[in-house]
Amino acid sequence: MRSFLAPLRTWHRPLTLCSALMLGLVLASGVGLLVDGRSLLGESVWIKPLKFGFAFALYSGTLAWLVSRLDRGARLGRVVGTVFAVAALAEVGAITAQAARGTFSHFNASGADAVTLALTPVLSLGVMILVVAQLIIAIVVLLQRTGGAAATRAIRAGLALASFGMLVPVFWLVGESHPRTVTDANGHAVPMYQGHGIGDPDGHGMPLTGWSVTGGDFRVPHFFALHGIQVLLLVVAVLAALAARHAWLRDEQVRARLVAVAALGYTGLVAVVTWQAGRGQSLIHPDAATLGAGAVVLLATAASAAWVTFTARRTAVAATVPSAA
Repeated sequence: MRSFLAPLRTWHRPLTLCSALMLGLVLASGVGLLVDGRSLLGESVWIKPLKFGFAFALYSGTLAWLVSRLDRGARLGRVVGTVFAVAALAEVGAITAQAARGTFSHFNASGADAVTLALTPVLSLGVMILVVAQLIIAIVVLLQRTGGAAATRAIRAGLALASFGMLVPVFWLVGESHPRTVTDANGHAVPMYQGHGIGDPDGHGMPLTGWSVTGGDFRVPHFFALHGIQVLLLVVAVLAALAARHAWLRDEQVRARLVAVAALGYTGLVAVVTWQAGRGQSLIHPDAATLGAGAVVLLATAASAAWVTFTARRTAVAATVPSAA
C-alpha cells in the first residue's frame, strides 16, 4: 500500500485533499440515497451532492497530478491549483448544505431564507473562480510539454475541452430566464429564476444523471467536455500498454497521431451533444439530424484512425525488410 500511495505524495496537496474529501462525499451521499427518502423535483436530495462529489473528485485528482508535473509556471500553477481546490470545496459544500436542508442550491431566488441568501454568493462566485482558475491552468500547460507527445496532446486537448465544459452553463444562462415556483423537500414554495433544462427548465428523468428526458439539458455537454481529459489520458495509457505487443505502436509519434484522432473525435461528440441540447432535444431522444451528425463524427474518426494505423503498420513492416544489396 505504501508503494501504491507513494506517488500521491508528490501531487499537489490541496487538490489531492479536495479529491479525497469529494470521494468521502460520494460515499456519504450514497448512504443518504438509501436512508433519506426526501426528494426535490422527483430526485433524491442527495443525488446532486453525489454527482458533484464524483465529478470534482475525478477532476481535482487529475489537476493534482497535472500541476505536480509543471516546469514552467510551476509556482503559478500551485497557487491557482490551491484556489481551485478551495473554490471547489466551497461550491460543493454549499450544494451539500442545501441538499441536507431539503432545498435547492442553484437558481434559488428565495429572499426569505437567510441560509440561502448567505450561500447564493458562494455558489455564484465559486463558479467564476473555478472557470478563471481552470483557464489559467490551461494556459500554463500550453507553455510546456508535460510528458511525451501523446500525453501532451491528450492534456492540452483535454484542458481545452474542460474549459469549454465549464463555460457551457454560462453560455446558456446569459440572457435566459425561466421564473417559476417549485416545491422543495420540506413542502415550501421556492421561487426559481433559471433551470438546467432547455425547453423544459425542470426536466429530469434519466437514471442517476438526472438529465432531462423531455428537453435539452446543458449538463450533458458540460459533463462530456469536463471529463474529456480523463478519456484522452485513458487512451494514452491503453496505447502505451498495447505498444508492448505491437511494434508499430512503439513509435511515440504514431501514438500521438492516434491521440489527436481521438481528441478530434471526442470534440466532435461534444459539439454534437451541445448542438442537440441547444435545440431543446433530450440526449436519449435524438432526431435524424443529430443521428446524422453523430454518424459523420464516428465515420470520420474511424477512417482517420484506420489510416494512421495502416500507415504505421506499413512503415513498421518496411523497416523490418532488409534492403537490397
